[in-house]
Amino acid sequence: MNAIELKHVDFSYDGKTMIFSDAEFAAAYGEVTLLSGHSGEGKSTLMYIVSGIIPNVDYGELAGEVKIEGEDIKGKKLGHVCRKVGVVLQNADEQIIQKLVEDEIAFGCENLAFPPEKIRRQIDIVCELMKLDKGWRCRTLSGGQKQRLITASTLAMGQKIVVLDEPLANLDKDGAAMLMGTLRALARAGYAVVVIEHRLDMVLPYVDAVWHVGGGKVSRIEDRAAYLRAQTAEIADICREYAGKESLFSLKDVQFSVKGREILKGVTLEIPKGGRTVLLGENGCGKTTLMRLLARLYKPTGGRVAQYVDAKFGQKPKGSRAWFKKVGVVYQNPDYQLFMPTVEKELKFGAKSPEYAEHIAELFGITRLWRRHPQSLSEGQKRRVSIAAVVACAPDALLLDEPTVGQDYDGLCQMVEILNRLHEQTGNTMVTVTHDVRCAAALCDKAALIEDGVVAKTGGKELVEQYFGSVEN
Repeated sequence: MNAIELKHVDFSYDGKTMIFSDAEFAAAYGEVTLLSGHSGEGKSTLMYIVSGIIPNVDYGELAGEVKIEGEDIKGKKLGHVCRKVGVVLQNADEQIIQKLVEDEIAFGCENLAFPPEKIRRQIDIVCELMKLDKGWRCRTLSGGQKQRLITASTLAMGQKIVVLDEPLANLDKDGAAMLMGTLRALARAGYAVVVIEHRLDMVLPYVDAVWHVGGGKVSRIEDRAAYLRAQTAEIADICREYAGKESLFSLKDVQFSVKGREILKGVTLEIPKGGRTVLLGENGCGKTTLMRLLARLYKPTGGRVAQYVDAKFGQKPKGSRAWFKKVGVVYQNPDYQLFMPTVEKELKFGAKSPEYAEHIAELFGITRLWRRHPQSLSEGQKRRVSIAAVVACAPDALLLDEPTVGQDYDGLCQMVEILNRLHEQTGNTMVTVTHDVRCAAALCDKAALIEDGVVAKTGGKELVEQYFGSVEN
C-alpha cells in the first residue's frame, strides 16, 4: 500500500487556470521521494492537497482521488489528515509561534495530546537530531536554524508520512547533509518521506524516487543522472575581473550580542567598492547579522562599521529612507518586504522611474505577474519580485541575503546573469550571503569565511571552491 496516492487529479484555484490536469503521483513507505520542477508549477500546491490544506484552508476546485494510507481524504477534516501527514512549510517564520525552541517543539505534540513525559522525550530526541539547544530563543535564530527547528517540530509529532517543502533552502552544506541523512534513516525505519527541493545535487544521493512537476502533470523520472546533469551545470561568471582597491564598508573589530548571546566577536573586514563580496559560513555564524550591520538595521555592540556610501550620510547609527535608496537590502524572507497590493505597485514604489521599474520587471521575467498580489505568489516568485523591487531603486550597494532560495535551475541561471549584468552596467557594490554551491563562485570577486564570530579567511573564487569542497568531503 502506498502512503500517498493521487489518481486523475484536477485542480484550479480560480476555476480557470489549471494547476493540475489528470495528474497522478505516488509515494511509498520506506522511501524518500523527491518532487522537483520549475518554480510556480504546482509543487507546493501538491503538498497542500496531500496534507488537507486544500480544500480545508486554501480553496479551489479539486477533483480526482487523493488517498492517504489507502483512505480517500475527500471530505475529511484537516485535523484528521494532520494526524497522518506531517508538513514542513517552505517559510519557517510562518510556522514558528513560540518564544523558545523547547516550547515550539512541544506545541505540536500537545495538540496531538501526547503525555508530558513523551513530549519531553521527543524534544530531547529531535533537538539532538537537528543540533538545536532547547533553551534558544526562536526570534534570534538564523534562517537555517529556524529551518531545522520547524523540521524538528514536525518530526517530534511522529506522523509516519512527512512532507517537506524546500527544507534545504537556508541550510549550509553540513546542515543539508545532516537533514537528508536523518530523513534517509527515517525512511529505512518505515516512514514515507516526500521532499520538494531544487538543490538536486544535495538530495539525489538520498532519494529512492524522483518525480517532476510541470505542465499540469506529475511525471516519474527514470534517468536520474541525466536529470541531474540538466539542472546542475556550472554557472558562468560574465563579469570582468575586479581591479578596484577602494572600500565602501570597513569593519574594525565589530562585535554584536543579543540577550547575552555573542554572535559576532570581533569582525575586521573591508568590502570593496564596486566589487562583489560573498559571505560564507555555517548557519548561525553571523552572516545575516553582519549584513544587517552594513545596512544600518543593527548597531554594533562593539567596534566600528565605517560606511562610505555618501558623505552626506556621515556615520549615523540608523538608516533613513534616503539611505535605503542608496543601500538596497534583500531580506532572507521576502514576506518581510512585500507590502503593496500588486507586483506592479511593488516594483514602482521606490523605483528610479516607472519606466525603469518596467525594464527591471522584463529582465526578471515577472511582467506576467504584474496584476498579481505579491503574497499570492510561490516562494520562488516572491523572491524574484523582492529582488527586482530593490534593484529597481538603482542602489549603489546591493545586499543580498540568500537570493537564490526557491529558484529552479533555469531561474537561478537567469537571476545570476541579471544580477551580474546590472552590476557591470551600474558598477554597484554587491554583498551576497549564500549557501548555494551552484552560484556562489559566479557572484564572487572576494569571499569572506565567517567562523566562530570572526573572519577566519578571505580570498577570491578559490576560497568559495575550497569552502564548498571541504564541506562536501
